[in-house]
Amino acid sequence: MATRTLDELAPPMTARSVVLSLLLGTRPARLPGREITRTGELFGIAPSTMRAALSRMVAAGDLVATDSMYLLGARHREPQAVQEALVNPRRLPFAGRWHMVVVVVTGRDAAARGALRTTLAEHRYAELREGVWLRPDNLAGPDLPPLDEVHRFTTVPDDPGVLMRRLWDLDTWAAEARLILDALTVPGQSKERFMAAAAAVRHLRTDPALPDELRPGGWPADELRWAYDDYRAQFAELSMREEVEDEP
Repeated sequence: MATRTLDELAPPMTARSVVLSLLLGTRPARLPGREITRTGELFGIAPSTMRAALSRMVAAGDLVATDSMYLLGARHREPQAVQEALVNPRRLPFAGRWHMVVVVVTGRDAAARGALRTTLAEHRYAELREGVWLRPDNLAGPDLPPLDEVHRFTTVPDDPGVLMRRLWDLDTWAAEARLILDALTVPGQSKERFMAAAAAVRHLRTDPALPDELRPGGWPADELRWAYDDYRAQFAELSMREEVEDEP
């Protein structure tokens, strides 16, 4: 697979997506309107356009407005928690066992097949062939939800290194992570750095979170995760300064 560019790795940025990307990645999920508007300007979004988008999002329940601050609405708080868990998987000691899921493919419509694939991918399974999904048994956190016509097994592969390479394109994943990392660690605030932060979230959600015993040398997932945390900390610090400046 060819390595994608930063534009291809980051989601398209509209006024609404800029706001949600900012707040989903901020702890606590609140930012001053001035900071949101300033970020929108990096993407050519006029302040009046961003203010109109904020008003629509408040009316729709996406946001809550308090004075000059905007908070993430209730409907997005659970997705934010899910995002946090997916970006920061908790790995456990690895005893060599793998989870295997065998899906009964027949009888599912396209929507059901797509939903099942999304669920398995979010739990960091990869597909060996149609209907057969695997991953190492090394993650804490919620197990797969109950699934119809799905059979689960525990297995120990003869050659886990070969299996791992068949399941994931690790070289491409690492190359794209380093591309994002380079853009994310440039000092200052810029359109490219914001796009890199959004791309980091997407990319880390697809990290196979392999055990140390199976990770390729120089695997960049943790470094990307730390750089993203540093970026969020800078935003939080800026938000606190803005909030203090807005106080009477």
